[in-house]
Amino acid sequence: MAEETTAQQQPLVIKMQFIKDLSFENPHSPMIYPMMSEKAPQLDINVDVTPTQLSDTAYEVVLNIRGSATIDDKTAFMIELDYGGVVTLAEGLEAQIVELLLMVESPRYLFPFARNIVADITRDGGFPPLIMNPIDFHQMFMQRKSEAAAAEANAEMAKDEKTADA
Repeated sequence: MAEETTAQQQPLVIKMQFIKDLSFENPHSPMIYPMMSEKAPQLDINVDVTPTQLSDTAYEVVLNIRGSATIDDKTAFMIELDYGGVVTLAEGLEAQIVELLLMVESPRYLFPFARNIVADITRDGGFPPLIMNPIDFHQMFMQRKSEAAAAEANAEMAKDEKTADA
């Protein structure tokens, strides 16, 4: 009973974690392996966060990880992982706090598990494990908000120009 009361007082509780979607492609195996010993691959990794409200206080938060490695224009591997978690938030939180919990704190908790899956899958694909660097989800969140504000300002300016021309 004491654990239940404590959990209800937490602003964020992770209820479950899961692989939502996983894809690994190794299109040029086994010919790509000798090339890897001669030349380091060019890595491209993209990470995004997608929250979805399930109920008043429950949300699904998904880390979308897309990655590829190429050597001399040949794809060594491609990986796509959607790693999700269901979280509950305390009732009565301000919208800004909810946004931070979903876009920063939840992914911060989920990331080590997703990172481990990426490392295991690339290793199991015959490559050195891809160990992703830690991600600053707060910086990512702030950049996304800044880009959204700039896009909104540009849209407003375009609307004003269109109105002035009419």
